[in-house]
Amino acid sequence: MPKIAAHQQYKLNDGTIVPGVTTVLNLLAKPALIYWAWDLGRQGIDFRKARDKAGDIGTIAHEMIETDIKGGKFDPSEYAPNLVEKAENAYLAWLQWQDNFELTTLGSEIQLVSEKYKFGGTLDWIVKNKDGQIWLIDFKSSKDIYDEMHYQIAAYEQLWNENHPDQTISQCHILRLGKENGTFSHQKFNDLAKEWSIFHHLLSIWQLKKGMVTKQGV
Repeated sequence: MPKIAAHQQYKLNDGTIVPGVTTVLNLLAKPALIYWAWDLGRQGIDFRKARDKAGDIGTIAHEMIETDIKGGKFDPSEYAPNLVEKAENAYLAWLQWQDNFELTTLGSEIQLVSEKYKFGGTLDWIVKNKDGQIWLIDFKSSKDIYDEMHYQIAAYEQLWNENHPDQTISQCHILRLGKENGTFSHQKFNDLAKEWSIFHHLLSIWQLKKGMVTKQGV
């Protein structure tokens, strides 16, 4: 029986449930996704099934990487072989990328909450490079790197820095891992102030829609 990922719930210290980063970003229109769904429909393909399959591959790839980072052994028996094969391509791309650096893991799949801004998120990978710089790395198995991913990683950077003020992020990296051919593409960021501002505005809109009033208005 395949695993079903539980929906992550984020809570403040007082027990208040707050939105996750991806929930907030759902407010955005995604033109690339709309075109993708239209193109699949034109080919007679149900975009919902294609979306779910792609999501499953990404989930498996994330699990492979996380298991490796933590020194474990991935068990593919709970997943369909064709999905595992494509996820392995993404996993191999991750191995190829990390071979370019000397990285020490500080944590993976790290769940954090911002008491200041009232949102939560799960960070893929925090590492320290050979020069002692701390990097935040977010894995993607999409066909491209889209603008909303920039806003997402900016929010993750805020979460980490708020919770670890003595170990602030030096660089953020979005690493896109190819499911079809095992290649990777990669973007790095030293300054995400604009992207954080965009996310913060979206968060304020989400809170207004839900009737949540905070002191951190935009």
